[in-house]
Amino acid sequence: MTELPPDVPPAAVPEPEWRLRAAAHAERVDPWVEPVLERRRRGEAHPVEDFLFTYYSQRPARLRRWSPGAGVVLAAADPAALPDVAEWQAAPGGYRLPAPPQAVARTAGWVAGLLERTAGRPAQFGCFGLHEWAMVHRQPAEQVRHAQWPLRLGAEGTSDVVEALPIRCSHFDAFRFFTPAARPLNQLQPTRQTQPDLEQGGCLHANMDLYKWAYKLFPWVPAELVADCFELARRVRELDMRASPYDLSGLGHEPVPIETPAGRADYAARQRGFAAEAAALRARLLSAAERVTGA
Repeated sequence: MTELPPDVPPAAVPEPEWRLRAAAHAERVDPWVEPVLERRRRGEAHPVEDFLFTYYSQRPARLRRWSPGAGVVLAAADPAALPDVAEWQAAPGGYRLPAPPQAVARTAGWVAGLLERTAGRPAQFGCFGLHEWAMVHRQPAEQVRHAQWPLRLGAEGTSDVVEALPIRCSHFDAFRFFTPAARPLNQLQPTRQTQPDLEQGGCLHANMDLYKWAYKLFPWVPAELVADCFELARRVRELDMRASPYDLSGLGHEPVPIETPAGRADYAARQRGFAAEAAALRARLLSAAERVTGA
């Protein structure tokens, strides 16, 4: 693509085109959002599909909103018809997002640094999803995170696996949920401060977190990129829970039995596939975050 000189404004996106993009985005995310809202109305919870709306702070309604991202001009006959994501500013040919607040620009700079360092670090594929097991290790039954779902191997069998296999969790936001008995068993002791030093592209949770970093920079990050990160995180979460100690076969999620050599090989192969997808998304998100810092 030919770069425009800095004094030449970008062409405005015609109104019919951006309206189609906004409608396509809503149509794409509705199958993810509507079942969550319906379960909430019924007072039900789903340990796989609800996770991205409970662990993360992004609301379902906000995921439906569309934005072209920073620096894009939208043509509009009536400015009141523009997407309801920000106070749009007049620009040659239409309207564009305002410069992000300083807090958002600072976040974008931190995110860009984290993503760049993660991308430059070799991915690791030997954790086998034991973080979910470590979250219930020697835990009283009434304190188990998903107590409504049985442990496939029972409490003792679960703890036996945790104590038999090496735990190599590099992700602080998974490690912080380890039980007190499991924490000393981890080969790493990650903290929030060391997160940029330890984050690596094979980690399921680091790759799910691409969604978090994308929505924290919205609307200056395009909605389509946020949705792409969500879609990957949704599939990663499924593997995360299939490899967990819980029996979710009643929900149609057959286990990946990481307590066996065959299960660990299966997990690592799937993990590599997700890491490759996440690497491409990470590069896109890094570019978007750098644009936010300079917007």
